[in-house]
Amino acid sequence: MKPFKDHYEIVIIGGGLAGMSCALQLQARGIKDILILEKHNLPGGLATDFVRNGFEIEATLHEMMSIGTKKEPLKVGQFFMDMGIEIEWLPVPECYRVVLPNSGIDTTLHEGYERAAKEVDAVVPGSFEQIFEFLKLCRRVYDSMNTLSVTPMSKVQMLLKHPDFVKTVGYSATEVIEALKLPKKAVELLTPYWIYVGNRMDDLPFTIYAFLMADYFTGSYVCRGYSHEMSIKMENKVEENGAQFEFKQEVEKILVKNGKVTGVRTASGYEIGADYVVSAAYPNKVYTQMIEPLSEVPEGAVKMVNGRALSVCPVSVIMILEGTPEELGITNYSTFSGDTMDTNEIWANYGQLDKPFNYITTICLNIANPDCTPKGYTQLSITALPQNEPFKNIREEDYYDFKRKIANDMIETYLRHTGTPDFRDKIVEFEVETPMTIAHYVGAWKGSIYGYSHSVSDHVVARLGMKEEDHFIEGLEFAGAHGMSGDGMGPQITNGRAAAKAILDDLKKKEAAK
Repeated sequence: MKPFKDHYEIVIIGGGLAGMSCALQLQARGIKDILILEKHNLPGGLATDFVRNGFEIEATLHEMMSIGTKKEPLKVGQFFMDMGIEIEWLPVPECYRVVLPNSGIDTTLHEGYERAAKEVDAVVPGSFEQIFEFLKLCRRVYDSMNTLSVTPMSKVQMLLKHPDFVKTVGYSATEVIEALKLPKKAVELLTPYWIYVGNRMDDLPFTIYAFLMADYFTGSYVCRGYSHEMSIKMENKVEENGAQFEFKQEVEKILVKNGKVTGVRTASGYEIGADYVVSAAYPNKVYTQMIEPLSEVPEGAVKMVNGRALSVCPVSVIMILEGTPEELGITNYSTFSGDTMDTNEIWANYGQLDKPFNYITTICLNIANPDCTPKGYTQLSITALPQNEPFKNIREEDYYDFKRKIANDMIETYLRHTGTPDFRDKIVEFEVETPMTIAHYVGAWKGSIYGYSHSVSDHVVARLGMKEEDHFIEGLEFAGAHGMSGDGMGPQITNGRAAAKAILDDLKKKEAAK
């Protein structure tokens, strides 16, 4: 007996957060004939964990944005509530600690725009009003982006209702900050999050930076049951709503005829018809390897993927340490530390692998989730997000030596920056994640988890304006880090919903044309 029907209304390639969010959004609008094909044996993609010798270890999630409280949910939190998915969110107790020894900075900032401005003012006296107004500007841009993503407006309406968004769109974070004449030391305190969107401040659109700042300083969360809790509960709800969810089923080909999707073919040889296909695979892979026949790939699709730069990729050292955070001298959930906060200098450093990374982010999950390890142990991860290109030069025979060296360098950098006592003799479990790890487990293009680089010429606003021009094959949508909203687990929810909306809009057009 075949495990599949001959035809489905929607086939979703990839059971990650974006694919499942797409399915949930479609189901909420009455579409039930959905098949999700996942190559792994677990849902969630990168939203997952792993178990080693009795320790359950978070694989990727640092913190979730756009959750909010039950009384005042934000966009992603509201989506989970609307879908009937109950997740136990634990608030992260701070935004971050930033340690820059060469600038004499060691400060912790907390959620709340006024509180954060006061904490900056304690380091840069007299800056409170300026910083508070700046954070409120970020919030206004954030609110505008959330509104404009669902409410089309004319240019005149945008100017009247969203003047700050209009004034700052098209400018880099550096250009806006310099125009506002923020003190240099205050800028250093407010720059750490840049790495989570993977571009230096000189080329990072202010709209993206402002959205990030407003979101994080509203407060962030982690799942009590790790990111895997989120994935499992989403999968359960998708199946409860009637979708078919199949694991260990890799899709090799997307079948196209006369410019329109007709279905997919799996690696095991099954051909499955479909009206629409939603792909978690990057457009780079889809348009060069997966469309059958390749003659159906328009020239514009190839130009589009060649014209977009992949964003940063991960290197993470994940550890279980013997001892509590207090015993180990670890005091903060999130610590950004560096030899510099000059993002041009960091970017140059991140473009090579011969020298230790000069900027890292460190997460101690126990500070937000005390029960994430058995009593007496600590889960700690140290992450850098370098550029993708240098990794192509690592030879297979050198890979494990490379992992050991880069892990030791990153641990030494953290210890040097923060003055934390050396804990290397306390390591109980140890894993190093690289782009090769990501490519192996989830098949992401070149091990990328951050999609396409956000730049002044290519970011969510520009992508929205090019939406129609970048739609090359009828019935084919994309949902993942490479989607319109970009990278991060929260944006994956948004990207999945955007793919669903595109399908629903197309169905509405077809219905109106009858």
